[in-house]
Amino acid sequence: MPDVEVRKQIVTVEEIYHEGGPVARVPLKRGAILSVIRNPFAGRYVEEIADYMKELEPLGIDMANRLVAALGVAASAIEGYGKGAIVGVAGELEHGALWHVPGGYAMRAALGDAKAIVPSAKKVGGPGTRLDVPVTHINASYVRSHFDAMEVGVPDGPRADEMALVLVMTTGPRIHARVGGLKASEIKGLDGLR
Repeated sequence: MPDVEVRKQIVTVEEIYHEGGPVARVPLKRGAILSVIRNPFAGRYVEEIADYMKELEPLGIDMANRLVAALGVAASAIEGYGKGAIVGVAGELEHGALWHVPGGYAMRAALGDAKAIVPSAKKVGGPGTRLDVPVTHINASYVRSHFDAMEVGVPDGPRADEMALVLVMTTGPRIHARVGGLKASEIKGLDGLR
């Protein structure tokens, strides 16, 4: 399998104090890290691509740890996560699916036994393409207060033969969450759902 070639990384952190309602005592932090890598399968159809997931594992672990550090909190303070991929136009959507395992398991490892499936989004597009990365609670997908998304993109990427791989983490629920449903304090944590 080809080595992973990173062209650039982008790390961004938002601090949200309010959405028009009362100012939060502690702001919600939402962060994303994007790695723009060469797509080794661009421009041609390759039948067997699954082994490349193993090559992406070290990148996923590095990205997850860097994102926790950028958020400036302990890993135990992270409550939401998501992942995504933007594949350059010489690639195919399935190339973005290669990020599911290395991206998801890297965040679970960095956060210590998170139970919920890591939601994801992927698309094919050119430089400047934006992606809404879905976010859910790290231990129970049905915690409605943590349903969120973070828009990400790379101004000069991905180029046709590249992919932008994304991890997103948050420190809590939407800043004014109040639509009911399962509360984070009610999580049983048995199945990743409730």
